[in-house]
Amino acid sequence: MESITCCAASGEKTLDKAYWDAQYQSNTIGWDLGEVSPPIKRYIDTLSDKNIRILIPGCGNTYEAEYLLKRGFKNITVIDFAPTLVENLKHKFAGNGNIKIVLGDFFEHQGQYDLIIEQTFFCALPPVMRQKYVWKMHQLLTDEGKLSGLLFDRTFEVSPPFGGSKQEYLQLFKDAFDFLKMDLCPDSAKPRANSELFMELRKNSQNKVVLYEFEGIWCSGSVNTVTHKLAEIEGVLNVNMSSNFTELLIVSKNKIPLEQLQKEIAYDVTYKIKPVA
Repeated sequence: MESITCCAASGEKTLDKAYWDAQYQSNTIGWDLGEVSPPIKRYIDTLSDKNIRILIPGCGNTYEAEYLLKRGFKNITVIDFAPTLVENLKHKFAGNGNIKIVLGDFFEHQGQYDLIIEQTFFCALPPVMRQKYVWKMHQLLTDEGKLSGLLFDRTFEVSPPFGGSKQEYLQLFKDAFDFLKMDLCPDSAKPRANSELFMELRKNSQNKVVLYEFEGIWCSGSVNTVTHKLAEIEGVLNVNMSSNFTELLIVSKNKIPLEQLQKEIAYDVTYKIKPVA
């Protein structure tokens, strides 16, 4: 999870390292099931190659990693940026060479993974970061790599967690990933029954996925015009703008020259676009 001030949707909480670390220090972890969630346990049981490189971002108490180790998996990385949690995990898994525990920001993490497991990380991020999430996941996965796990199929009055819908997720991940599964879970833990989707997405390595910083939009009325203009560029497959209008995800068959993007938005001199480093 990355440091960011989330506005009204999160009750004006600052969802930074200090916020999440305080949750673990005070043991205010109501999202914690105390065990691996049944749909992810069932999915892990279908995996045969024990040597695949697995990443669990925003890992929390990571019962998923514990179960993977019990099943004989040998190359697991977990990452979180809450120091109290990470210190506890280092003690918990001390001496186990099959798991690497990283204290750090997921969005700055580097590596290549065959499988990334999603479990209450996406829903802990403010929705303004969802385009960045897709971009980073695509970046970290190998050519045939998969992003698998759980997403909420509901909204919440108090956040985090931040919910969503299947329709939203289909549009968000479109063309950056191939959809193998995006279905309502029949076996969610009781507190989450009928509110979780299980996803299994395979990276589409043929398409280019680029995240851009965008300046100049101050209201939602301008978004459709900008995204429509960019979507009409030959080769562009999906254009998705963040809910605060500051980041733009473009999926295309080939990398689109920056000059071409700038030309399409030049009708408004306040609009500026540049790739995220």
